Amino acid sequence: MTKKTIVTGTLIVSAAALTGLLVSQPAARETVGIQPDGTFLLNSGWKLTPAGKQIPVDTLPMSSIVSRDGKYLLVLNGGYNPPSISVIDIAAGTELSRVRVPDAWLGLALSPKGDMVYVGGGSKASVYEFLFRNGILAEARTISLVPEAKRTREDFIGDVAVSPDGRKLYAADIFHNRLDVVDLDSGKLTAEVKTGRRPYRIAFLPGGKSYLVSNWADGSVSQFQTSDNASMGQIRTGPHPTDILIRPGKPSGEDKDVNWDYRIFVAAANTNSVYSFGASDAGEINRLETINLSMTPRQPLGMTPTALGLSSDGKRLYVACSDANAIAVADVSENVTHVLGFIPTGWYPTAVRGLADGRIAVLNGKGLKSYANPKGPGPLARPEPLHMGVRSDEYVGTIQRGTVAFIDAPDDAKILEYSRQVLANSPYRDAKLDEPKPEVLSKIKHVIYIVKENRTYDPMLGDMKEGNGDPSLVLFGEKITPNQHKLAREFVLLDNFYVSADVSADGHNWSMAGIASDYVQKFWPNSYAARRKHYDYEGGEPAATPPAGYLWTNAKMAGVSMRNYGYFANLLPKTDEDGDEVESVRDPILEPVTNPKYRGFDLDYSDVKRVKAFQDDLAEFEKTGTMPQLLIMRLGNDHTSGTAPGKIAPLSSIADNDYALGKLVESVSKSKFWADTAIFVLEDDAQNGADHVDSHRSPAFVLSPYTRRGVVDSSMYNTVSMLRTIELILGLRPMTHFDAGARPMTSVFQTSPNSAPYAAAPPNIPLDARNPSQSATAERSRKMNFDREDAADEDELNDILWIAIKGGTQPPAPVRSFFSR
Repeated sequence: MTKKTIVTGTLIVSAAALTGLLVSQPAARETVGIQPDGTFLLNSGWKLTPAGKQIPVDTLPMSSIVSRDGKYLLVLNGGYNPPSISVIDIAAGTELSRVRVPDAWLGLALSPKGDMVYVGGGSKASVYEFLFRNGILAEARTISLVPEAKRTREDFIGDVAVSPDGRKLYAADIFHNRLDVVDLDSGKLTAEVKTGRRPYRIAFLPGGKSYLVSNWADGSVSQFQTSDNASMGQIRTGPHPTDILIRPGKPSGEDKDVNWDYRIFVAAANTNSVYSFGASDAGEINRLETINLSMTPRQPLGMTPTALGLSSDGKRLYVACSDANAIAVADVSENVTHVLGFIPTGWYPTAVRGLADGRIAVLNGKGLKSYANPKGPGPLARPEPLHMGVRSDEYVGTIQRGTVAFIDAPDDAKILEYSRQVLANSPYRDAKLDEPKPEVLSKIKHVIYIVKENRTYDPMLGDMKEGNGDPSLVLFGEKITPNQHKLAREFVLLDNFYVSADVSADGHNWSMAGIASDYVQKFWPNSYAARRKHYDYEGGEPAATPPAGYLWTNAKMAGVSMRNYGYFANLLPKTDEDGDEVESVRDPILEPVTNPKYRGFDLDYSDVKRVKAFQDDLAEFEKTGTMPQLLIMRLGNDHTSGTAPGKIAPLSSIADNDYALGKLVESVSKSKFWADTAIFVLEDDAQNGADHVDSHRSPAFVLSPYTRRGVVDSSMYNTVSMLRTIELILGLRPMTHFDAGARPMTSVFQTSPNSAPYAAAPPNIPLDARNPSQSATAERSRKMNFDREDAADEDELNDILWIAIKGGTQPPAPVRSFFSR
C-alpha cells in the first residue's frame, strides 16, 4: 500500500493504514473545543454561544442577591473550590472582592435593612453572618446549629431566608427534612419546622404572614404560618421543585378581574415546565398554569428549569434552563403567560435575575467551556503545596469555573434571534424521534453494556500511533493493558470519544440515564471536596432520581429482557465461600434481574472473578438457547486502590481489569450469541487522568461481528451516542433530549459480519500482586477510603501511584498544586 490517501465515500485510507488500521471519520473532524464559527462544542454534543459580558468567578456559582442600593451583586460560589462570596460592581461589571466561607451551598440572604448578609453553611451545619456596607463584606457571627462534635453527614444547611421584620432567620436543614428557625438577636435555635423531603427554597409571601418551602424530592411546595410555623397545607408541582418566585400585583389590561392578588411561580427541575399559582392576600393558593418551556413540540425531558428571575418592571419572567444552556423568557404581564423565546447562556446556568437598569444577570455554573488537561490529575508529576486552598492541576472540578453574565434586555426581534441561536446550539430536533433504525443495527439482538471507571484516553491508549494520542501522557500502556490495545486494533479504535460526565457521581447517571439530575450536579462538588463526606448518587437518594429513570426503567417499560451485573447492588460481607455477593438492590426493577453472585464495586474483589460469574450465566444461556436482550455490567477495578497495605497493587488492578474485559469478549465471541451481539464499553467518567484534547476524552469500545474491523473512527461520539445506539438496537425511546439528539454510532458498523472470535491476550504482570505492609506510601494509603467510588482523595492517590509506578524515583519539577481534602 502506498502513502497516498484514497477517498471512497466517507472512508479515508491514509498513511496510518501502514500501521494496520484504516482511518474513518467525517470529512471535517469535529473535536470538543472552539469551532470555526466561534461556537464552543461541548462534550455533550451541544454548543455554547453565551450572550452578554462575562465576569469570571469561582466554581459553581449558585445564587445571587442585589444590595439595597442596587450597586452590588453578591454571588455565592458553592462548587469544588473553597466556597466564597464574590462582590460584583454592577455598573462597572467587575469583581471587587471575594470573601471565603468555610462551606456554603445555595443559601444567600440579605437582611431587610441591607446591612447584613447570611450564608447557609452546608456541611458545617451553621449560618455565617457578614456585615455589609459600601460593597465590603466583613465577618460577623457564626451561628452554629449543630455542635461540631455532634455533626453527621445529615447535618447540612442549604437555603436561608430572613423574615420580613428582620428578627428571625430560617435555614433549610436539607437531610433532616425541616427548617431551623433562629432568633437573630440571640443567635439561638428557637424552632424546628417539619417540611417535605429535601427542602430546597424558602420564600415569604407578601405581608410576611406565611412562607413557602419547595420540597425537592416530593414534587410539592409547603406553606406555613409565620406566627407559629403551623402548616397551611401543600400545593402539588412537577417533580423536583426548586426555585420559587413571587410576582406581586394583578395583571394589566382587561385581565384585572381575577380571584387572586399575586402569582407564585415554581420551577420543577425534572420537567420542562414552570408551575404558576394564584394567591390571595388571605393566603389561599390555587393552580393557574403549567408553563411549557420545551423548545420544540415533542422535546423529551431535559430542560431542567432550576432558577427564576423577574424583570425590574415585573413584566418578564426569566427561567434558568440548566441542561439547555439557556434562559427562557416569558411575558407574565397578562393573566395568561406567553413564552417569548430563549437567550443563550454559558454552561449550566444556575441563577438569573433582572437588574434595575433592565439588564439580566445570569450565573453560569460551569463557565464557558471545557478544557484540555495535559497537566491534569495522574501520577505524571508530583504536586506542589496547596496555594490558598485552590488546586491548579487541571482537575475537572477546579478548572471549570463559573461566570456572571450581564445581558442587555432584548427586544422581541433580539429574542427571536437569540432563540434561533439556542435551537442551533442543540443537536436535538423532533425529526430525530422518527428516524428509522439503521439497517445494520437491526441485525443485532443482544447488547452487553459495560461501564468501567475514571480513565482518560491518553494514559490508556495514547501510545497507539494510529490514533490521536499523546505518548508522553501514557501511564497504563500496552504492556499493562494488552487487551484494550488489541481490541482497539482488531475492532475499531475510537480516538474522539468523550464521556458526558465530570466524575463518577454524575458519570453513572449519564451512563445509565442520559443526564445527571440537578441534585447530582449541585452536590457532587461539595462531596468531592470532602466537605459533605457522603456519596449518594447511585440509587437510594430520592432527590437524585433522573427525570425519566434509567436505561433499565426504559427497557422494563418496553418489555426488553435484562440481566444486571453490579449496578445499585448492596453487597454482603466478604467471605471465602463461592456464594451470593449481593444482599439487596437499590431499585425494584433491577432486583429480580440481578445476578447475586456478581459483586458490585469492591476494589478488593477481582474483575476476573466477576467475569467468571458472568461466564457461568453465559453457560446457562447456552444451555437454554436464550440470552437476555440487555446485559448491564460494572467492571471498575481500573480505579485502583493506591498502595494501601494488603490491597491489590495498582498495576495489577489495571491488568486485572484489562484481562477480565478480554476474557469476557473472548467468551461471548465463542458463544452461539456472538452472531447477533454487540458489546459496548466506556468509562463512567474521565476525572482521573490527563488528556491533550479535552478532560472528558476517554477510551471506548464497540465489539461485534458487525463492527468494522481494523479501523480508526474519529467521529465525535460520547456517552449519549452510545446510549442512543443501544436504544435503537433494542427499540427503546430516548430518555432525555441528550440521548434523543445524540449521533448514533453507526459509522463503527458494517452490514457484512466478521464472526472471527477474539482471543484474550494474557496479562504481562501478575494479577494478584498485593501492596506490602511497609512501603513509602503504605501509611498514607491505609488512611484512604476505597469502599465507595471516588471516596479516596484523587490527588493523594495520584501521588501514591506516581511513587508506586515509578519505583520511588524522583519526579520532574512540581507543576501543579496538591489539594488535600
